[in-house]
Amino acid sequence: MLNYSWIDVFALGFFIVEWAAYAITLEHSKYGRDSLSARMHAYREVWMRRLLAREARIVDTHILTSLQNGTAWFASTTLIAIGGSLALLRATNEVMPIMSNLPIGFNSSPGLWEIKCFGLILIFVYAFFKFAWAYRLFNYVAILVGAMPFAADRHTPEAEAHVVRTTKMFGAAARHFNRGQRAFFFALGYLGWFVSPWVFIVSTAAVVVVTWRRQFASSAWRAMGDDLQTVKKTLAEEKARV
Repeated sequence: MLNYSWIDVFALGFFIVEWAAYAITLEHSKYGRDSLSARMHAYREVWMRRLLAREARIVDTHILTSLQNGTAWFASTTLIAIGGSLALLRATNEVMPIMSNLPIGFNSSPGLWEIKCFGLILIFVYAFFKFAWAYRLFNYVAILVGAMPFAADRHTPEAEAHVVRTTKMFGAAARHFNRGQRAFFFALGYLGWFVSPWVFIVSTAAVVVVTWRRQFASSAWRAMGDDLQTVKKTLAEEKARV
């Protein structure tokens, strides 16, 4: 028996709406074009254009390797989180008495507890697919960097097309990585549901506020915006010379 209340349904709906609204605002709105992630994307094109002008590209390949390794670490961590969630699901009968004895007003049936565990597992499965695909895309970026035209040919139409192609692939890899990392953040908010639906609402709102601040009001966001217009102007001039 589930033994759920209207506040459980409301809290879960609030969680889904907040996650979807935040993701859509960040990735598909005019407001999101001024986020920290969007500002960083301009520097990916700067990197690819400057890489094109260099004969020696060893440093660039090392940077790509570090990005791949970071993504692989997150993917493997997600598998551990999935395993832990499955263990939590399997230990429902052992965990419920422990939670009931805690002074947190815990009130949940075994059926509702299992639904909460399934939801957590789904979040981590989603994150794993995002990190795994981001890792694959970073591999594609590495291949495109290896196929970059020589510096002597940097003013040719082929070189311009290759830079644009590589930058788009790079952006896609970063976008999927960000989605996986966002799932991790919202999984922390989801844990509040294991305590109570009211805590779930508060923890979800806290995650949204923290992630929003990092994207639009953090010191990193301000640092990346100081010369963004200059960077865009430089990119436009370089394109015009091709």
